[in-house]
Amino acid sequence: MADTAPTHVEHGWSFRLRRAALLAAMLVVGLNIWTGSPLAALWLGSRVDSSGSLTMGAVAVVAITMLALSLGLIRLLAVLEGVHDRLIGRPPAKRRQQPWMRSLSGERKSDESRRVPVSALDVVLVGVVALAVAAFEVWFFFFSGSSI
Repeated sequence: MADTAPTHVEHGWSFRLRRAALLAAMLVVGLNIWTGSPLAALWLGSRVDSSGSLTMGAVAVVAITMLALSLGLIRLLAVLEGVHDRLIGRPPAKRRQQPWMRSLSGERKSDESRRVPVSALDVVLVGVVALAVAAFEVWFFFFSGSSI
């Protein structure tokens, strides 16, 4: 059985540069789930039918492309998170149960034993969602021409 204890972790400028590059890559991939995937799917769907009218074939191409690209980007985020965790010396997680999937019965563990440290991916994804909400609010209140 392999030892899961953290190995020696470096802290020089090379370490910081690699960690910053990984975090930037995670940010770009996270943003592309919201923007790049839908735009690429719409572009591909527009190339399917050049008649100018909407067809079910084009809609299917958009839906399938967006699903495939989004799932691929989500998988890439998981890989980047694993690389980041190895870089900082964090042992790989066994299986992470999301908070909304936990039991609400009396079989709960104590809060201290369940506490999982916040990962870099968690912080990046919360930042991406906050950025998306802020961009939507700026668009809605200043550029959409809403009568509000």
